[in-house]
Amino acid sequence: MIFEWRWESGEVPADWKLGNIVLIFKKGKEEDPGNHRPVSPTSVLDKVMEIILGGVEKHLEDNAGISHNPHGYRRRKSCLSNLFSFYNRYLTWLIEESQSI
Repeated sequence: MIFEWRWESGEVPADWKLGNIVLIFKKGKEEDPGNHRPVSPTSVLDKVMEIILGGVEKHLEDNAGISHNPHGYRRRKSCLSNLFSFYNRYLTWLIEESQSI
């Protein structure tokens, strides 16, 4: 039920945004604060929601529910991949146009 509300509203409950900073020892002398890495474990519910959304996104991508053209907020796609895609289409168009003249 909370996942349905989260899905429909697009809001993140305030409790899910809270984090406790935990220091993880890396190496060296344990007394030295520089030898620790601060991490903030995420909420279990937030992690479950992330897994659910990842499954839905994968299903939509695999079954042509989402076009392959958008690059924003997509796995393995970025502004840079969008620029490469555009540049590639533009060069292809230029080559085809020059051959048809």
